[in-house]
Amino acid sequence: MKEQLEERLKELKGEFENGKKVLEELDAKRTNLTQTLLRISGAIQALEDLMPKEEAGN
Repeated sequence: MKEQLEERLKELKGEFENGKKVLEELDAKRTNLTQTLLRISGAIQALEDLMPKEEAGN
């Protein structure tokens, strides 16, 4: 019985560590994606500011 408990504990610890690694990778991807979206948003804003404004009444 003790051996079974030790084996299950070992399995669970391994799964826990794998889960932590996956979560860290996802957090890094989220951070990178957020930075990319901010850069794209800034580029959109810059291009919109450079576009000539349509005058009312044309």
